[in-house]
Amino acid sequence: MTALAEFHDELRAVARDLLAPTSPLLSGGEPVAAGWQTLAEAGWLGLEVAEQHGGSGASFAEVAVVLEEVGRAATASPVLGAVLAVGALQLVEPSPGRDELLAGIATGDVLAAAAVPTGAVDGVAGPACFRIERRDGRARLVGRAPFVPDAPGATRVLVVADDPSSGPVLVALAPDEGLDLVPTPVVDATRAFAEVVAQGTPVDDDRCWPCPGAPQDVLARGALAVALDSLGVAQAALDATVAYASVRQQFGRAIGSFQAVKHACADVAVELAISRRLVTDAVAQLAAGSPGSGAAVSMAKSHAVETGVAATGTAVQLHGGIGYTWEHGLHVLLKRAALNRSLFGSPAAHRVRLSERYMAGSPV
Repeated sequence: MTALAEFHDELRAVARDLLAPTSPLLSGGEPVAAGWQTLAEAGWLGLEVAEQHGGSGASFAEVAVVLEEVGRAATASPVLGAVLAVGALQLVEPSPGRDELLAGIATGDVLAAAAVPTGAVDGVAGPACFRIERRDGRARLVGRAPFVPDAPGATRVLVVADDPSSGPVLVALAPDEGLDLVPTPVVDATRAFAEVVAQGTPVDDDRCWPCPGAPQDVLARGALAVALDSLGVAQAALDATVAYASVRQQFGRAIGSFQAVKHACADVAVELAISRRLVTDAVAQLAAGSPGSGAAVSMAKSHAVETGVAATGTAVQLHGGIGYTWEHGLHVLLKRAALNRSLFGSPAAHRVRLSERYMAGSPV
């Protein structure tokens, strides 16, 4: 366990150094993109991909370290799409087509996105609904999914669809093979979303794989990825605020010496500590495949995203006038935290889910 903790510390340090130049707090308030090939060369895209396919054969625990640092730097990168795509591909049995896609993601040759319902919780029917229709002896994909992360620049889009003849299937398509990708503007300028629409898109059997895994596992990964991102955003906001309060002078003394400022920062630190504990537990359960991981993810997601919004809001307030300027960069963190709160189920939706589990006597 100690060796694993040391490895995580080293991975965290490398990620922090590599992503630091992309932080809007250091770039004059402008979002800076991390090069896709840079992330691939660092080995982050293939952390969960098996070694025989060019990956590291690691677990979600290692991915979690990178996701938090991406959030801390508020990096503009399609990492979330890659994490969801790898999770979707892990739901299906190995095959030449599936393994080729995993290898392509690991090397950075394939930029993948997974069309999953970002507003759904625990597999409950969300706005995304795809199905396979068979007519004229051919299989066709029908349905739509709004707010698909990193779809605008994707070279492969993965869709979980319902096939009446065989159950859930995973379909891999290129955007130019009959899919419509409609870019969706969002408040967060560091990420890109699009609505994926299929109106009778032809589907070949060699790119339509039975999906024995649970599709809600991808939703859990998405929710936890967003919670990790919010954890990093909140930590960056708190660190920036403490540093600013230590040097900003008012009435001949640093504003950090004022009780109101101390209490505001302490409140954020307490909430951040609670969020970190919940997120750490959820990561451990998800990585281990624990049956109760869904409840742990809901607790982590509902708390961490609200902590992210509270931390960034407090940061803007305590920075005073400069915190509201476009050039400072805090607005980028605030907008990212606000979007995180809505993705993969709102805090209220996750708490309703938890309350229903308690009422039903399910283990949590």
